[in-house]
Parts: sequence; structure tokens; C-alpha cells
Amino acid sequence: MNSHVKQLTFAGMIVTLGIIFGDIGTSPLYVFQTLLVEGGKVNPALVLGSISCIFWTLTLQTTFKYIVITLQADNKGEGGIFSLYALVRRYGKWLAIPAIIGAGTLLADGIITPPISVTSAIEGLNLVPAFSTVIVPGNNLILIIVITIILLLFFFQQFGTKVVGSAFGPVMLMWFIMLGVLGTIQITHFPSIFKALNPYYGAHLLMNHPKGFWLLGAVFLCTTGAEALYSDLGHCGRRNIQVSWIFVKTTLILNYLGQGAWVLSQAPDKNFTGVNPFFEIVPHFFLLPAIALATMATIIASQALISGSFTLISEAVSMNFWPRITIKYPSNIRGQIYIPSINWILCIGCILVSLYFRTSSAMTAAYGFSITIAMLSTTILMYYFMRYVKHWPVWLVTIILCLFVTVEFSFFVANAVKILKRLFFVGFEVGLIFTMYTWFRARKINNRFLNFTDIKEKLPLLNALSNDTTINKYATHLIYLTKANNGKQIEEKIIYSIMSRRPKRADTYWFVHIERTDEPYTMEYSVDQIEPGKVIRIEFRLGFRIQPRVNVLFRKVVEDMVERGEVNITSQYESLKQYNMAADFRFVIMEKFLSYNNLFNVSESFILNSYFAIKKLAQSEAKAFGLDTSETRIEKIPLVVKPVNNIHIKRVDPVTHKAVEGMGKKVFA
Repeated sequence: MNSHVKQLTFAGMIVTLGIIFGDIGTSPLYVFQTLLVEGGKVNPALVLGSISCIFWTLTLQTTFKYIVITLQADNKGEGGIFSLYALVRRYGKWLAIPAIIGAGTLLADGIITPPISVTSAIEGLNLVPAFSTVIVPGNNLILIIVITIILLLFFFQQFGTKVVGSAFGPVMLMWFIMLGVLGTIQITHFPSIFKALNPYYGAHLLMNHPKGFWLLGAVFLCTTGAEALYSDLGHCGRRNIQVSWIFVKTTLILNYLGQGAWVLSQAPDKNFTGVNPFFEIVPHFFLLPAIALATMATIIASQALISGSFTLISEAVSMNFWPRITIKYPSNIRGQIYIPSINWILCIGCILVSLYFRTSSAMTAAYGFSITIAMLSTTILMYYFMRYVKHWPVWLVTIILCLFVTVEFSFFVANAVKILKRLFFVGFEVGLIFTMYTWFRARKINNRFLNFTDIKEKLPLLNALSNDTTINKYATHLIYLTKANNGKQIEEKIIYSIMSRRPKRADTYWFVHIERTDEPYTMEYSVDQIEPGKVIRIEFRLGFRIQPRVNVLFRKVVEDMVERGEVNITSQYESLKQYNMAADFRFVIMEKFLSYNNLFNVSESFILNSYFAIKKLAQSEAKAFGLDTSETRIEKIPLVVKPVNNIHIKRVDPVTHKAVEGMGKKVFA
């Protein structure tokens, strides 16, 4: 998104409506209906208490926690749990755990947002007399429509959303205006509904209703888009989000109040089974346009969630929480990416959710549990941000923390009963979290056994090898990727690769190091001519949202150095030099495999075996770093963490030839 959109402007706020508030903006489609279903007998206490809980949840959780507090935790303008983790990770190694759990659960519950939103909208067609007999919640026709919309939505991801995205804002503006107008019309018929904003009614419902506390599971649905709201901070900017929220929250509350007013104006003995108050408050002449607008709004909400999932996984790859996978850039908009594998995994997940639950009411019964865990994870990281980054007083941070934990833990307990209804998701959630944790832990174990040596001590050896004409030249320019953060060091395994087996003679040895910065879009490099013209180190500083396309970046650096006269890339072969042909470049990538010469404890064995099993499914190192395979050599090296050293084998004298003959005669005798 262009930087000017992050400024507080009317255009910026329109864009914000389309990108940020899709998920939370479509919640009126199903939240109040779910409360009526789970609340049992519908009476004024249930209606007023439900709306009171919704209002104060939006006020405390969405407004206070996310809009006021959490949006301050922007990492150079970017948001999301990994951006937050990047800001606070220096204050505790264990903070990777809540970051992993938060990201995994946010992604896992994401596969239910498109189906529940789209299904809720399509089910509204049941109120149209012409469709009432064919559009029945849960029937095959609704499933076909919903799955078709989902398939089209995921299919078009590969082309980017630049064109469609320009229409998101105006559509959502019309959606929120419709929410406010529909609610206001009903409120004029029953103005006393405003007393529902009194927290007394919410407290009374939770304490006195037979299912009081457990209704929080349904109330929580009104704020499920809050975590995604923070994740999309980088697209629109904090001020646009904060100011737009005033309008969004007003229209949401008006609509919830309008739904409540409609319910209270009905006959006391009315049966609300299968009744959706949202569509009931829509005038019949406007029903089809309202359903069409609702469908577009749910598609927009789904699009925002899918884009957020791509961003989350991209950050996870950059921060070594996820295996390297193919990431594409379908448009020139900064930050807009497309990840084919994640796209189709989410697509299949959404279709399976639709087939498994069939109706929106069944989906709401399983929705929200993981989001509460994601919110608790964000709260943990936010404590460190408020305390150590913002340096707020301990007493203030403690009060804020206690408030958030109390509210979110209550939602967590109330949603815990949904775990039996959401066993469908358990495998997906566990798989995501396990993959992130395994990749993170294995990288830590792997890095413990990296041995470095002083590169200047090896310069005489490199110079001697480079000048030794008895060895065939391996490449004119030989490039290694190094993990050495210290510019004066190099891995011992790289020196071993150059000197051992078949020595790799070259005119120039390049060592390329990539430093990941905590800022999202940093693109810088520095050059250290350790031995001018012979040994050169390139240091790239890349933000965690920049793909490390080393081949392209290295080529650009070499071009800059040639222009500055710092390096000569003319071929040194006599037959080519006279024609000013360019020299050859070759990258060497060292990929590890788990050696049999290892003795692990159970934990390390499980982690490392899982890591290498996952790695087989991941993108190759060469492809991940954007290296042309024609210029790249892959070397397999064994990973030895704990070598087997307790082997006791006994040497015996060889059996003589005569002794063997004697033994043979005895046998045949």
C-alpha cells in the first residue's frame, strides 16, 4: 500500500474500511442470532444483557486493548504478532512460545471465517418468498453456492487484489451505512433499547441467567476480527484505523441495538428458532440488495483474512519459524504477496468446514476458541512492550494486564466448551504450532554446533590455493552464504568445503551474509574487502518482510562495485579475456542431513528427526534464496550434534591360512 494512504485522509479511511474492518464488520450477521439460540427462552433480560455484553466487549477488548493500546506497538508502521515479537524478543528467549502459539491459533481459526461469513449471507435468501423453499439452511444448494464463492475467491489470489481492492472501501462504506440505518429505523420504534448500554444488564445476565457465564462464548464472536485488525496495521496506518473505528463501532452498536429492539417488539411467545434478526430488520423490498451487499462484505472480510495469513507465514519464514516455501508477488503493491501452498491449504480447509458444519449456526458453535488463545498470546507480548519498550510505570502496566487477562481468560473458559465441537480443527492447529515450534527449536539446536574461525588466519591458505595453477579452477568467482554475524569470522565447514575433497580454486572468494532486521522493509548492504580482489564479504541488511532473493541482490551489488572500480569481472581465461567476456560466478549451498553418527536424548531426537522430515517437503535452499540452479552447486554435509563415542570394539589377531585349513579338516572329518 502506498505510504500516502497511511496519512489521516478521507481516502485513507475509506481504504481502511475495506481492508481492516471486514471481519469484525460482518459479525452482526450471526452474533445476536447465536445469543438467542444459546440463551434459550427469549426475554428482555436475555436481549438487554446480550447487547450490554456486546457493547462492553467492543469497548474494553476492541477499543481499549487494540485501538488504543496495541496499535501503539507498530514496528516501523507494521503490525501483527510477529512484528510485536520482533520488538520484544530481546527481553526473553521464551517469548517465542506465545508468538508461535498466537500465530498458529490465529491461522487455524482463520479457515472458519470465510465459510461462516459467506454462509450467513447466503442463508438470508431464505427470507425471499421466491427462494424460501429452495434456500434452506444446510441444504446442498447453499453448500454449492458457498463453495463456489470460496473457490473463486482463492483462485483469484494468484492474480493479486489491486483492481478488486480499489472497490473494497466503497463497498464496506455502504455496508456500514446500511448497518447503521437499519438499526436506527428499529430503534425509533423501541427507543428504550438504549438502556442495554448500561453494564448492569450485562452483569445481571452473566450472574443470573441459567447459562449466563457460558454465553460469553457467543458474545466473544463480536470481537473476533480485533486480532486481524492489528495484523493489518501496516496497510493503512494507525490514525486511519483509530478514526475509522469511531464510525465503524457506532454503526455496529446501532445495528445490534436495532436487532434487539426488533426482538423485544415481537410477541412474547414468538419462536425464534431459525430466525436471524439481522435479516428480519431489513425491509422486504430491500432484502435482495441487502443480501448482495452482505455477500460482498463477507467476501471482502475473507480476502482480508487470506492476505493476513500470507503476511503471517511470510514473516514466519523470515524469522525462522516456518520452512522456506514459494512466495510470489502478484502486483507491485508493497507487502502484497501470494503463497500458493498456504492458499490451497486454506481453500481446502474452508471447503471441508463448509461440508462438515453445513450451517452458519453450527459453525458459530465451534468458532472463537483459538482466537481467545491468540489474544492471550498478544497480551503476554504486549506486557513486555508496555514495560520495556514504552517504559510505562509498573502499576499502570499491571492494571492493564490484569484487565486484559481477566476479560480474555473469561472468554477462554467460556469458549473451552467448544473444544468438543471443534475436534475437526485440532489436527490443523496442532500441525501449525508443531511445525513452527519444531522449526524454531531445530534451528536453535543446529546453530549451537556452528564452529567459526578467524578468516584472516585462513587468508594465506586461500591465496595459496587461488594461485596454485596445478589445480583446475573450480570457478572464477566462488560465492558462499555464511551465517557468521561477526564480519571477521567464517564457518569452519566453509573452509573445509573449499580446501578438502576436491579443492575449489577460484580467483575471488565471496562470502555473503544476510542480517534480518526488526524493521519490515530495510534494504541495505555493505562491502568489506578483506583481501582486495581476493576475499570479499557482502553484508545484506534485509527487513523481515523482504524476500532474500540473493541472486538478484548480489548481481546489483556487483554492478555497483564495477561502476566504482572496486572489482573486475572480466573473464581471466586467456581465450575469453581478449574478447572482454564476463567472468563466471558460482554459488555453493551447503545443505545438512542428519548423520547416523549421533546419540540424542529423546527430545532432541524427536525434534531433529521431525525437522528433517519437514525439510524434505520444504523449498530447497537454492530456490529459497532465489539462486539460479545453473550457477549453484549443492553440497550435502552431515549434521553431527552428539557423536557416538561409546563404541567398544576388540581387535583380534587374524586367523592364519594353515589354521583355517586345519579347522576345515576337522569339520569334514
